[in-house]
Amino acid sequence: MLKKLTLGAAALMTAASVASADQMVDSVHFLIPGGAGGGWDGTARGTGEALTGAGLLGSASFENMSGGGGGVAIGHLIENADSMHDTMMVNSTPIVIRSLQGVFPYNFSDLTMIAGTIGDYGALVVTPGSSTSLSDLVAAYSADPSSIAMGGGSVPGGMDHLIGAMVMNAAGADATQIAYLPFDAGGVALAALLSGEIEVLSTGLGEALAQQKAGEVDILCITSDARIADAPDVPTCSEAGADGVYFVNWRGFFSSPSLPDEKAEAYRAMLGAMYETPEWEAVRARNGWVEIFNPGDDFVAFLENQEQVIGELMTSLGFL
Repeated sequence: MLKKLTLGAAALMTAASVASADQMVDSVHFLIPGGAGGGWDGTARGTGEALTGAGLLGSASFENMSGGGGGVAIGHLIENADSMHDTMMVNSTPIVIRSLQGVFPYNFSDLTMIAGTIGDYGALVVTPGSSTSLSDLVAAYSADPSSIAMGGGSVPGGMDHLIGAMVMNAAGADATQIAYLPFDAGGVALAALLSGEIEVLSTGLGEALAQQKAGEVDILCITSDARIADAPDVPTCSEAGADGVYFVNWRGFFSSPSLPDEKAEAYRAMLGAMYETPEWEAVRARNGWVEIFNPGDDFVAFLENQEQVIGELMTSLGFL
């Protein structure tokens, strides 16, 4: 069942060659449902950086609006729909998970779905020397589950918790005993790892890659099906002993439910053109993102399928 979580052929298509030096949209206000330093924050700010740097977007502004597992920002976008046509909200797999859990009363279908834009593999991260391999971590956890606290930038049962539990379970540990500590975004969770508050961090590869390259953390494994060029020395979780684990956390953009069709298409065209620019490639490579583009109806179909697949996975792991 884990293999079903791949983005699929439609989601993996590359953007059409529509790059242009001409400005396509005057301004975008990026709404970020979590705190600074997390995957949503990095995706929104990196996208804005690439778009404005390439001249496709006139200006970008950013607003972090934490709370309710992302529900505060979603509710704000829905409740103020008619005044937010210049806004794109970043989100990812948790919008599906938290709706399934009933964390908030909204669903992705309550918004205008602009496009999925990137994928980010999950990663298990430790401080240098604390665990030399996933096997070491699993052995310590199996001997005394209370000795290993796992943290992440999402609520219990959310994206980071789900990925961490999936890896530990596939590696032979009882994932139901994990002591999981939630933090407001990946940057705060990373600080907790570095301070010793937690022993292992479940996060996105994009959030950990710069710290790994700087020697501040070790990445035990990533949830890809093959090693990636941006981190060639990091094993896949299957290689590390969690056989069959594969997961890509998509990220993409949504807008006001009352957004006019022509504005939605302008946003999609702008994002499609972004992929052909060197400004975007610099941002993508820096973060180790998987490049995808599934705009409009393709995005809708992908999310509807993911809702069913993740619901089955969460039920099997005891999260629903």
